[in-house]
Amino acid sequence: MALKVAIVGLPNVGKSTLFNALTKTAAAQAANYPFCTIEPNTGDVAVPEPRLQALADIAGSKEIIPSRITFVDIAGLVRGASKGEGLGNQFLANIRDCDAVAFVARCFIDDDITHVEDRIDPVSDLDIIETELMLADLESLEKRVVNVEKKAKGGDKDAQQTLRLINLALVPLRAGKPARVVKVDKEDEKAWHMLQLLTSLPALYVSNVDEASADKGNELSDLVAKRAAEDNANAVVISAKIDSELAVLDEAEQKEFLEGLGLAEPGLNRLIREAYSLLGLQSYFTVGPKEARAWTIPVGATAPQAAGVIHTDFEKGFIRAETIAFDDFVTLKGEAKAREAGKLRAEGKTYVVKDGDVLNFLFSG
Repeated sequence: MALKVAIVGLPNVGKSTLFNALTKTAAAQAANYPFCTIEPNTGDVAVPEPRLQALADIAGSKEIIPSRITFVDIAGLVRGASKGEGLGNQFLANIRDCDAVAFVARCFIDDDITHVEDRIDPVSDLDIIETELMLADLESLEKRVVNVEKKAKGGDKDAQQTLRLINLALVPLRAGKPARVVKVDKEDEKAWHMLQLLTSLPALYVSNVDEASADKGNELSDLVAKRAAEDNANAVVISAKIDSELAVLDEAEQKEFLEGLGLAEPGLNRLIREAYSLLGLQSYFTVGPKEARAWTIPVGATAPQAAGVIHTDFEKGFIRAETIAFDDFVTLKGEAKAREAGKLRAEGKTYVVKDGDVLNFLFSG
């Protein structure tokens, strides 16, 4: 399953620098100019997964294929965007197509890079962004509600469900809260997603700090983390500048560069892991001489659902899954020894796949 995350923030907070680092390209023009990113820049990047190399080494796999994550660099929001200020609604629609939103907050001080509000206050920046998205949601719902009410009064059951969910969303939005605070029942989830509310998307607060603060953050990123805790959101600290420099280095040079800064890993790795956690995702593996591959599934997915990620025929004709836990596969050096040791299990349709499972599917068709 594809994971799509919108990178959102005020102009000149480091969105395009972060995007360039993520995609290892200079596709986005990260110039010091508000609204320099006009068209949405989309980039697919590999999800960091060190377990794949261990599996490939054991199986002699010729190729390693990680899961992918898509990031969309959205042009800088400004106060009044919901009313068309800056680049206005033209890019608010691009956020609706995403699964989650990464709000980038500027937590560094640099006199050479202007701030659209002429001050450095990351929490106020987050307030501006969230407010604009809430106003856009309010306008969207209030435009629809009259027509939906007419259909609901006429006995349309789908319209009745939609109206109930619209009213649920309007309560927090009118009180200045995002729609993600609403608890939605499982049977309403599909209809809720169809409302396409910007503030119902899971949110990740990204503190973009200076190089010296990349390890533990600074006072500004601490404020963002506090705000994230209050909003029941995830928070992560990165230095987009460091990660953009790392992006052009080879693996050995990256390691040396990180060690020199006292960092264990690139900030982007933390960012991607937090995005996975935010959306309740995990990985399972398929391994063979041709390739070692990671597949992304929701936590709680059953074996047939996991098989369906590879191909819908695998889910339709599912018979069973041969399953080896990652640690067992590595400790016992592969499938044959795992089978001998009784660590290879045959699991049926109700098996809930665990993170790191090495799977082989048997299906009819």
